[in-house]
Amino acid sequence: MVPFRSGGDVRPLGASYVGMCYTGRSRRKEWKIELQKQKVNYVERLEHALVKVIQQPGADQNQPTGMRMVLGFLAGVSCVFRAVVAVRYFFYRVGVLRRFPLGCQVISIGNVTAGGTGKTPVTEKFARELTAAGRKVAILSRGYRRKEKPWWQRMFSAVIEPPLVVSDGRRIRLDAATGGDEPYMLASNLPGVCVVVDRNRVKAGRYAISRFGCDTLILDDGFQYQRLKHSHEVVLVDKTNPFGNGHMLPRGVLREPAGHIARADVIFITKSDGRTENVVRQIREYNRKAEIIECRHAPRLLKDVWSREELPLSWLKGKTLTTLSGIAVPQGFEDSLRRLGAKVIWCERYADHHRYDSSEILYALNKTADLHADALITTEKDAVRFPRFETTPVPCYYLRVDIEILKGAENFAAAVDHVCNVKPKHS
Repeated sequence: MVPFRSGGDVRPLGASYVGMCYTGRSRRKEWKIELQKQKVNYVERLEHALVKVIQQPGADQNQPTGMRMVLGFLAGVSCVFRAVVAVRYFFYRVGVLRRFPLGCQVISIGNVTAGGTGKTPVTEKFARELTAAGRKVAILSRGYRRKEKPWWQRMFSAVIEPPLVVSDGRRIRLDAATGGDEPYMLASNLPGVCVVVDRNRVKAGRYAISRFGCDTLILDDGFQYQRLKHSHEVVLVDKTNPFGNGHMLPRGVLREPAGHIARADVIFITKSDGRTENVVRQIREYNRKAEIIECRHAPRLLKDVWSREELPLSWLKGKTLTTLSGIAVPQGFEDSLRRLGAKVIWCERYADHHRYDSSEILYALNKTADLHADALITTEKDAVRFPRFETTPVPCYYLRVDIEILKGAENFAAAVDHVCNVKPKHS
């Protein structure tokens, strides 16, 4: 059949017309993508501005009228959030909401503040030590800010679909976009450890036990996840900002009242400089029984983001660098490069867990080249979110960081030994 055109022009629709239609659809798609990107960037800028105000004690002083009004509104929301948290924990305490035991060791690693305490390296250290001690370990994660189905699809698939397996202990099955940044990073650094992702960590735990024969579960960011019964509570406290400004989210950074660290069996003081007397005093006001371990995030080496070529830290001395990061507290990362002898001349910061596109990475690389810097440096958590490039105008490396225990090594060894040798008690 020959298509009809008005004006008496009867002829087949050629390739040019099809191309125009395709181009039109392509442009509409690009427009939608760009609109979504602008929306994300706006939200991130707003988040970045608020975080600076609510994160540190005293940062909300001498703010303009508009910001004070916003903070007043957030304070009201915080009161509601505090009430919701209190009711939720009350329901778990009296049995209205149930905690599910899984018959194996469950180590929860988390905090009472939102982001920036360094959970991933501590989780990695526990998993590595427990695996070396002969345990079959699985890390259970929510996979924060991974690509997910729309909520209406998740409602129907949450029960019947199995969890996502980022690693089965032998090979990595999913990328960072699908499985989540932190699960992918843990899977890459921990051969022999299963990494399972699901909002329902009870389902994820049962799957890890039945499918992979795991006998030890590490609940990443699990302090607030009460549906799964915990055998051991490990809580991280950031020495540089232990409890923020004392307010609950969104007026402050507390996920629950600071006093809830009374539930902790082991407390890690992270980002320690050895002078932790005031922080220890604050902790002991809430918890007098927990073992305290002091640690810092110690840089180990540099790795090329794409080729994985390794460089020693000594390479940084005297180098001129730029940085690109999308983490909760970028200042510590940037300062660590300066302490290693580098000159940091430009820093590009995005919101925590920012999903990079090619244009953003190219901009940072070209900016680095324009400034005649030696390299662009990022974090390991950011590197897993970078798109692939075959060639770049300047080298791009990520800083590999491990946990170094400064005080309480015997407490950590005792915690690992306890997990390995004591059967969990379930009610």
